[in-house]
Amino acid sequence: MPRKPNYQFERLDRERVKAAKAAEKAAAKREQKERDEREKAGGALADPDPDPSASQG
Repeated sequence: MPRKPNYQFERLDRERVKAAKAAEKAAAKREQKERDEREKAGGALADPDPDPSASQG
């Protein structure tokens, strides 16, 4: 005997999966934008001295 369809649950599940995929894509785009901005700012600003106390004599 076939199962009784639960249209509301199936629709909500599809929307949840779609929203998760969109959030992943947005996060990846945001990270790429930040990476590009750091590269554009210049190499000196992108790699600051990790331990400033070591450079003091």
